[in-house]
Amino acid sequence: MNDSTFKTWLDAYGRAWETRDPEAAADLFTEGATYQETPFLEPERGRPAIHQYWLNATQGQDDIEFGYEILSVTEDQGIARWWVSFTVAAQTLIQLDGIFLVVMAEGDRCKEFREWWHQQAKPVAPA
Repeated sequence: MNDSTFKTWLDAYGRAWETRDPEAAADLFTEGATYQETPFLEPERGRPAIHQYWLNATQGQDDIEFGYEILSVTEDQGIARWWVSFTVAAQTLIQLDGIFLVVMAEGDRCKEFREWWHQQAKPVAPA
């Protein structure tokens, strides 16, 4: 992997989130990939489980804006700081800030995904 490959993968990940597209998200992973949302949860295993996770996780999220900064890239893995904001029920602004560890397989698909993140929630001001 190189910076360009990782950037392309992160751009696609961000688009999948912003458009709430579980098919596009799942397609970024190998058939047997693991997806670990937080260190204390068991990882999702396999593309169908990742698809289901994304289907559930993004329901109710609106006005999604995703960004990232690449911190490190090696031959087979990348580390990035990421952030996202979205509204829930037009009443709460959620902001997440975290770190991704992405281990790539051949074909530029992820085979192991781990993330750590922190959340802030605040009421949305009435329009």
